[in-house]
Amino acid sequence: MPAAIKTQSGNRKAVRLIAVLFLIASGARRSGAQSTEPNPAAVRKIHHQRRVLVSIPHRKLALIEDGAVKKVYPVAVGAAESPSPTGIFQINIRLEKPTYFHPGKVIPPGPDNPLGTRWIGLTAKGYGIHGTNVETSIGKAASHGCIRMHRHDLEQLFALLKAGDEVEILGDEDATELSRIFGELPGTEDDVPSAPAVAAIAGQ
Repeated sequence: MPAAIKTQSGNRKAVRLIAVLFLIASGARRSGAQSTEPNPAAVRKIHHQRRVLVSIPHRKLALIEDGAVKKVYPVAVGAAESPSPTGIFQINIRLEKPTYFHPGKVIPPGPDNPLGTRWIGLTAKGYGIHGTNVETSIGKAASHGCIRMHRHDLEQLFALLKAGDEVEILGDEDATELSRIFGELPGTEDDVPSAPAVAAIAGQ
């Protein structure tokens, strides 16, 4: 009898062990099946790869999304005596309603601010993409090196970009390549702003 009792006890333990292993295996299969289903939140969150291309000779800026040109904007670029830097940079700061600082001068946000309503700062120290209080300078080589935009265009672009996005600024030597995106080169007349305009944009 003792031997029979031990055998029955051993059988019960074996049955319980098999049942536990079965439950573990079933749970693992369910977990694996669930993990293959798409996460709705992940599906909704689509990341686009965006970069900015600026053509100095065309005085235009293109927003490129996933390799395709999404929008082209007119801009002002650096004047001959204060050219815009060329090369590949990244956006390192984004500011709404920036304050303008220049030696001996501080201009708070408002209609007289030379930076307009937004500042997109680049890794090229002191340079950025911003608005202007001299709208007639857009389309000309008139800035102190920064890229200026109309207010509406700038605010639209600002909302689409983030820190770390790439900004490439190309010069005259790349004009042939740039023409495929921006078209024919513009004329160079009226590049120099009037004396009042120069006074208003000094320091940019």
